[in-house]
Amino acid sequence: MIEEKLMSKKKPAFPINSKLDAYLGKYSRKIEIPIFYEDLLRFSGSIAVEDSEGNDTLWVRVYYSEFEREEIDSSLKKVYSILHSDGSERILEYLNIDAIDYCTFGNSKPFRIKVRNILNDNYTHFYVKKTDASRVYGLELEHMLSPYNLNFLVYKDTLIEEHIAGIPGDEFINEMLPKCTASQQAQLAKEFVKFNERCMIRLLGDMRAYNYVIVPVHDFDHVVYRIRAIDFDQQCFEGKFKVYLPQFFKENNAMVNLVSQKLQKNSVEQYKIEERSIVAKRILSSGNRIKRLINIAKTDSISLPENIERLKGELFEFTHDMEFKKADTMGKILATALDFVKRNYEDMSMKQIMEKRF
Repeated sequence: MIEEKLMSKKKPAFPINSKLDAYLGKYSRKIEIPIFYEDLLRFSGSIAVEDSEGNDTLWVRVYYSEFEREEIDSSLKKVYSILHSDGSERILEYLNIDAIDYCTFGNSKPFRIKVRNILNDNYTHFYVKKTDASRVYGLELEHMLSPYNLNFLVYKDTLIEEHIAGIPGDEFINEMLPKCTASQQAQLAKEFVKFNERCMIRLLGDMRAYNYVIVPVHDFDHVVYRIRAIDFDQQCFEGKFKVYLPQFFKENNAMVNLVSQKLQKNSVEQYKIEERSIVAKRILSSGNRIKRLINIAKTDSISLPENIERLKGELFEFTHDMEFKKADTMGKILATALDFVKRNYEDMSMKQIMEKRF
């Protein structure tokens, strides 16, 4: 049974501290950009953006005065060049800013920028958001611990994120899932189990269907589906353990039902073990980079005291690992969770080696 109030009403934004700022500089995430989030708030008008069926998307298309629009367009083209190219201005003449949309829903209130290459009409998007430390931790952890690399920039109070392509989860569930073949549904069920496990391990919360995308990948004679998180606002904040398990959100009920219908219990356990092992391998291969990030998170303030107390208690009940009880920050809880997965993987690997030897 899903709790009525699984999520807190609103998560505050947390500032980037000096250690995290230095980390971002070391790994080329901190680069000076010519425009800030606050600059884009100076729009003079807007109209609602509707989908192909005329439904409100909760985005509005914003407009600026003629003088400001010229300067904003030029700056956004430069941001695109910094994010996707070498930062030079030689490609700017081939770019056009087709639209600037503002989201009225959610915590981050992002701007979505549509950039088009005028030579071939190919286009892409990127997002301009307010900087939030927990979101930055989420993006970095996704980059290191998921199958996907992420491209983003942080400069002072502004965060630039590349667009993650895919079919929005809620749209896929409503419109495409019923049309999937039995084998495709079974593969989606497997992927949801692995996605659920990955979110739990690295404490990424609020993976409701509209916060992830489904990515179809054509592989020989069939289509393989992948699930990618697209919102990292709820990294290590909430105190309820269930928030870090996508299976407990009612928006994902169709996917949960798919798992129960298409997978046997033994298969579910197998896929969980597979995902934990893959994440453990990524922790080990990330070396000093993830160690630096986690050490910074240990002393950072990215949650509320009551959330920390509740989560470490619930994780102790789940794992029986005494190290959770000792944690007094969200960063330490995260470090303990990752270490728990890594130790279990190393212990199992050693056990297999000993069994083969004797």
